[in-house]
Amino acid sequence: MKVAVVQGGPSAEAEVSRVSAGAVARALAEIGHQAVLLELEPELGGRLLAGAFDVVFPAVHGRLGEDGALQGMLEVLDVAYVGSAVRPSAIGADKVMTKTVLRAHGLPLAAERLVAEGRAANLEELRSELGPELVVKPPAGGSAIGVGRLLAGSSQTDLDRAIAVAREQGPLVLIERYVRGLELTCGVLEDDGGPVALPPTLIAAQHSDWYDFESKYGQGGSRHICPAPLEPAQLRAVQELAVRTHVALGARDLSRTDMILGEGGELVVLEINTLPGMTGVSLFPEAAQAAGIAFPDLIGRLVERARLRHQARPKALVGRPLPGA
Repeated sequence: MKVAVVQGGPSAEAEVSRVSAGAVARALAEIGHQAVLLELEPELGGRLLAGAFDVVFPAVHGRLGEDGALQGMLEVLDVAYVGSAVRPSAIGADKVMTKTVLRAHGLPLAAERLVAEGRAANLEELRSELGPELVVKPPAGGSAIGVGRLLAGSSQTDLDRAIAVAREQGPLVLIERYVRGLELTCGVLEDDGGPVALPPTLIAAQHSDWYDFESKYGQGGSRHICPAPLEPAQLRAVQELAVRTHVALGARDLSRTDMILGEGGELVVLEINTLPGMTGVSLFPEAAQAAGIAFPDLIGRLVERARLRHQARPKALVGRPLPGA
């Protein structure tokens, strides 16, 4: 197959995306496919049409790449592509909308407050409403960019500073109760029988006392323990929650749900990634490897699934007369 691997774009995660895309392209070449790297830019649509690609693999993160914008263009172009469709992509890229959907499905979430553009927030009011420790983050984006924590001893000045940093990514700011516990993530990979959870991973940050950007992508920034060293019942609960999150959002092909196992034993969903990273330190391919799926085979399964799905879809009626017309 001839596969377009889309990378880059205008988001703060563009460089991480290019690392993912390079890994995907090398894997495709290893299993005999022709991979072409294309930038997420205004000329992309024309290049996709001119290239006569069999499948598009979006190896993108952040704005315009995993938020439904690229997916909408691919739908208009009527090309096969890996990953979730427009609506789940858009919801999954917006932490506020994600929580709205997951809460409607009864999934466990941390309490939150949304601070609108130009509005201030009072630390004592937030602590009274949400809890003594808080997380401040942009509602969109990933890789922990713009995220800050307010632990015991934090001041109003610390809150104001954290909000200002989060607003560098956009006008709205999401403030959540900070749940102490084990940081876990669990991938979901679909096959013909439906979504299947991969082995969960326990994340132990090394560069910091939490899973910040350097811990995610720096050399030796974190230890990933997969399968997570949990009791069997806890492992099953994590996997079940990942699948429930995937299904509630309407995700497709693959996803990765980040969650916390609180000190009291409760599981709390943090977010879902509808296009998990595919770098050399990324969690999703590590979990697939732990499940016995080598990285080239994982990528091959995803592009083949996208190709077959597109072949089976009803053809559009645009440009064709309706029956009886």
